[in-house]
Amino acid sequence: MKLEDKLNKVRDYLKGKKVLVAFSGGADSTLLAKLAYESALEAIAVTVDNGVLPKNLTTKAREIADEIGITHIVLKENFLEDQSFRSNPPQRCYICKNKMYTILEQYLKDSKYDVIADGTNISDLLEDRPGITVVQQKKILTPLIFGGLTSEEVRNVLENGNVEYSPSTTCYATRIPTGTEITPTKINRIEHAETLIKNITGLEVVRVRDEDDQARIEVSNLDKLLNSSYLRHINLELNAMGFKRVLIDITAYGNPDKELVIYKPCRDEANKIMVETELPYQINIGETCIELEKLGEVKCSEQMGVAMMEIKGSNITFFKKGKIVARRVKDREFAQKLMNEVLPLIRRTTE
Repeated sequence: MKLEDKLNKVRDYLKGKKVLVAFSGGADSTLLAKLAYESALEAIAVTVDNGVLPKNLTTKAREIADEIGITHIVLKENFLEDQSFRSNPPQRCYICKNKMYTILEQYLKDSKYDVIADGTNISDLLEDRPGITVVQQKKILTPLIFGGLTSEEVRNVLENGNVEYSPSTTCYATRIPTGTEITPTKINRIEHAETLIKNITGLEVVRVRDEDDQARIEVSNLDKLLNSSYLRHINLELNAMGFKRVLIDITAYGNPDKELVIYKPCRDEANKIMVETELPYQINIGETCIELEKLGEVKCSEQMGVAMMEIKGSNITFFKKGKIVARRVKDREFAQKLMNEVLPLIRRTTE
């Protein structure tokens, strides 16, 4: 499907709705807010300030919303006051997302808007993002997934249209390893460290991981950081902040977009293609089978951890460990359409 067709599919999906957009100012929510402003019956962009966000995030979000023309508000709640979040368990992102959407749901009840929309795109379904489970459980609308838009396509649309967006909007809690308590002291020194490095290097995307009083620095462009005078200054400043050691991760921050499918030759049938996708999370076979029944008959064995179904002449097998294999696939475009249909229906294990 052509990119403009995907965008029109999203626009048609939003028509007639009064949409509350969960808005961070990142690429996905910016495109969603723009399309909602242009196509929905009414639209508002709402940012939840959870107390562990970069201080300039809400200001930047306001500027981006103003550029689009959409009304923007900020709802504040300090998540550090919640022990279940502050203790930083493995499901921290799930807890955070659940709290955020509970706040948005409460606002929705008292407003003229009738649906909440989230900027999750089809590429996000290939990543280990526990927060997506919240979106599915609360039945939050995901128009970009409905349109089949990938992360790369989202960025291309914004950049080609000269629409500004924040390159990264993750909260500071993500810099602290799970199992380690999130404290105001740690949040403050992470913020100061990242701000310092951004000011020195001019980089927009900087991560300082706080790991047992060690600062592990990740940046989008390593060349801008590797200056001896910069490094000396950064080391001294971060030591003064309480970091005993300062390390540089030479792997550039951010990963390239993952392909929806990987092609492999099909040995048992001539002139047929087999494709597979490896997900970085386990599949809840029982819940996934229930969702897949929306597309047709499903053969499901929770005991074996396998589900199978026929779609448009192709056979697709889902394995509990996260692998999806499609056989009798016509071509690349057909395979991607199949993935666009089944990926939103997959449910993750929450163990």
